[in-house]
This record gives sequence, structure tokens and C-alpha cells, in this order.
Amino acid sequence: QVPLLESGGGSVQSGGTLRLSCSGPGFTIGWKCMAWFRQAPGKQREGIAAIRGKGTVKYYADSVKGRSTISQDIEQNTLNLEMNNRKPGDTAVYDCAAAMSGCGLDFYQRGFSGVEFTDWGEGTQVTVSS
Repeated sequence: QVPLLESGGGSVQSGGTLRLSCSGPGFTIGWKCMAWFRQAPGKQREGIAAIRGKGTVKYYADSVKGRSTISQDIEQNTLNLEMNNRKPGDTAVYDCAAAMSGCGLDFYQRGFSGVEFTDWGEGTQVTVSS
């Protein structure tokens, strides 16, 4: 019931880099799957990156693969998403989420679906200008 806390959103020039962070009590140790989603204006929400609770397996959507890195910081109890080479198409509201169930290959192959994410952030705006 307590929203996850997000930070790092903002504006960046095309080709720029920014880093999003998401935190919550026991966030990195109490969840089996954590992910980042985004929703651009006029489009449906899409999953872009996910990491299993232990951080051994990571998934990336084709739209951001090679330009994004999802990670967790145990000491700071945070989930991070480093985004490089941003493009105008990356403009969207980004949101982190956590699930008690694990996210395996089937989750990824089904387009980041099939897993119930129970904890969410409020969403943070990312704007990429040309």
C-alpha cells in the first residue's frame, strides 16, 4: 500500500543519459521480480526492463535493449535503470514495480506480462528532446 519512491526523471537531449532509481523498505531483498515500465502519450504501458530478485537474470525490451541497464543496489535498497543514448521515442512516464512471484523467460516472451506486480511507484516523467 506504500508506493515505491522514484527519482531521476527529467529532461535530456537526444543522445543523452539519465538514471532512474526506485526504492522501498526491503525492496531489493523481499521481492522476486522487479521491473521498469513506461507509458508514452497515446500508447499503452510497456515493460522495458526486469530483473529477478537475486539479480542474476535480466530482461530488456527490444525498444531499449543495448541502451539500458537495470540493476539493484543492496546497500541503498534501490532498483536502478541507467538509460543511455536516449531518443525522442523514449519520452514517457516511467514507473517501477515489484512482484512476489518470479519472472522467468515466459514472462519476457509474453511481453512483460503474466506476473502480478503488487507494488508500484507513482511514475516519473522522462522527456527527450531532439
